[in-house]
Order: sequence, then structure tokens, then C-alpha cells
Amino acid sequence: MMRGVMTAVACAAALILAAGPTQARIASGEPVWVAAWTASAAPDRRDGTPEAPVLFNAQTVRQDMRLGTSATAVRFRITNELGAAPLRLDSLTARLTNGQGAAVPVTFDGRTEVIIPVGAAWISDPVTLAVPAFGDVSLSIHFPEATQPAVRRTPVRIVDGQGEVPDSARVVRRQNVVSAIYAQRDSAPTVVVALGDSITEGATATLDAHREWTSVLAQRFEATCPGQIVLLNQGISGNRLMDHGRSHSALARLDRDVLALPQVDYVILLEGINDIRHNGDPARPGRNAADMMLGYRQVVSRLHDRNIRVIGGTLTPFEGSERYEPVSEGTRQTLNTFIRDGGVFDGVIDFDAAVRDPAKPEGFRDGTSRDDRLHPNDEGYRLMAESIDLAQFGCRSA
Repeated sequence: MMRGVMTAVACAAALILAAGPTQARIASGEPVWVAAWTASAAPDRRDGTPEAPVLFNAQTVRQDMRLGTSATAVRFRITNELGAAPLRLDSLTARLTNGQGAAVPVTFDGRTEVIIPVGAAWISDPVTLAVPAFGDVSLSIHFPEATQPAVRRTPVRIVDGQGEVPDSARVVRRQNVVSAIYAQRDSAPTVVVALGDSITEGATATLDAHREWTSVLAQRFEATCPGQIVLLNQGISGNRLMDHGRSHSALARLDRDVLALPQVDYVILLEGINDIRHNGDPARPGRNAADMMLGYRQVVSRLHDRNIRVIGGTLTPFEGSERYEPVSEGTRQTLNTFIRDGGVFDGVIDFDAAVRDPAKPEGFRDGTSRDDRLHPNDEGYRLMAESIDLAQFGCRSA
């Protein structure tokens, strides 16, 4: 009899695992914490000059962040993982961006002032905030001393001294220290991480308007299968698949920016255009196709080890940009064929087909790129997002 019971239990467990990671978590019936907004850690970009570096000093910085899911409570992840000195902060407060309700303190084990060591990231105590899906949360942080943050650029507002940061304060794109917001939910959603460079970060979308392809895709998910999928943006401008540039390579940051997040189900990988272009000398093209295919296989293999499905994004055109040359273009075409037909990825998003000019397929179609002919504009981002088959992620209308 006991053997029969154990066999039944084993079969039930097997069925839960076979259903996939999200279904297995839902089966527990317990509230869950999931990442609802992210920004990848990135080294100080050395903005400004050595004599006058861009930093925060005796200033209050407000960052408005749009959550990809509703929440009954939130926790903030503050990172000094790539900082060069201990990170001192005080007087952290959070509120809904629409101004409803008073700002509430954000603490760490009850402390309102913290010094985060180099190489560490700290997660705050839970803050009770009822946030609707796609609600904006404002976090204000006072920096009492000169600080060079080490998180990718995001829209922020800044005032001198310690105090409230009004809506009238100018929005600028600066590095900050917030790398994630965790949201408490009653059930586990499907979590999708977009891993890439400036095209994924949305560096050339209209500032603070949520028009990058990841934001448009998130809105499509919510409209089609509300509450079921959370999309996280882990793009960094200048990022590469294989080599360090302005930031650690995708291979090097995979643990920190994907595997360290709770409950990830899918990764959309759009990396490589910065690897294959020349670095200022057209006679010396970037990485070749064989190197890049090895890198893609390494990423996929490591994510598959964690039962994370990987969707490959084809590389967008760049003819007319300052680092275009025929060898790199040939590499791009070879890689796109590999992404589409190589059988390495669990699915494909053909971003190239979404934005290329049908008459001149090595470049963007008119009206879809910035003047640099490398980065999409708002319309290009919209086309990229609209080209994605939501069913790849289990999103179907009710």
C-alpha cells in the first residue's frame, strides 16, 4: 500500500514538472515574489570629464519605474555590484507616481541609512503598496556624498539637497543604483527576460514614453492575456555577446542579470551587432560567425540547464551606419540564417524582417530608424514588437 501511495505521489510530481515551471509554481497556491521591473548593473560610463565627472552629490534622485505586473507589496533591489566604493544612501521613500497616498519609507532590516559594500546588492524590506498592472512607482533616494552609480542609464529627476522631487523637475537619462523591483502577487506569472544591447534597452526611443520594443510588447501581453506574463528589460547600451565593451558581455553577465532573478521562464536574446561591426577600422571586422555561433550555443546551453526557454532574435540591419562594411554584413546574414534555421533556439523572432527595407534589405526601411541608421526609432520599435507571435510564450486571448 505504501509503495502505491509513493508511486502516486511521484506521478503527480512528474505531471507538475512536465507542465512547466510556471504551472509548477502556481500549484503551490502561495503568494510569490517576482521581478516586476529591472535595469542591469553596468560599470560607471565615465560621463563628464576627469575634472568634472557626472555623479550624485548631496542630491535627491527620483526614479519612476513602470511595473510589469500588479502588486500588493514591493521590494527594491539596490546594487553596488559594479561600484568602486561603498555606496552610502539615506532617506529612501516610495510612493505611487500618480501622487495618491503619502510617501512611505524604504528600509533595510529596519534601517533608513545604509552603506552597501562593493560587490553587493541589497534587497529592501517589503513596502506595502497596492500597484495596478503597469502602474508607476517612484523611488526617491538621497545621496549624502559624491556617488558614481553603476546601473545602466534610466530616466530620473534630480534636485539638490534632501527633499521631495516634484514632477516639474527635468527628466534626464542617467545611471542610478536601482536594479530591480520585486512585486508580491497571489500567483506566479510567466516571466520573460529580454537580454540585449541598446536596441533592447531602448536608448533611442522617446525618453520616458515607454515606446521601446520591450514596453510595446509588454502592453501587447497585457492586452491579450492580462496578468499572465511579465516582461523584464535587461538591455545595456553597447553590450556585446562575447566581449566586454562598455559593459560586461552577455555571457559574463548571464548569472547576475538572468539567473539571479527569481522564476524566469523565457529569455529573448538579441545580441551580436556590436560584436560583428568593426571597431573604428573597416579593415579589421569584428567577430566572425563561427565565434558568435559558439557564444549563442553557450548562452542557450546554460539557460536550458535552468529549464529556461530561449527565443533568438535576428540582428537588425545597419547599412549606412558609421561602422558598416561588407564583411560584417555577411556575418550578420550568416548569423540570421543560423538563428532562424539552426535549431539551437526554442523559437525565433525575426526582428530583421520587421524593419528591413524590402528593396534594400541591408538597411532599415524609411521612417523606422534614427539618423545613425543603426538604432530604431519609435516606429521601428513598434514594428519589432508587433512582429512577435505572443503564442510562443503561451499568451492567448481568453
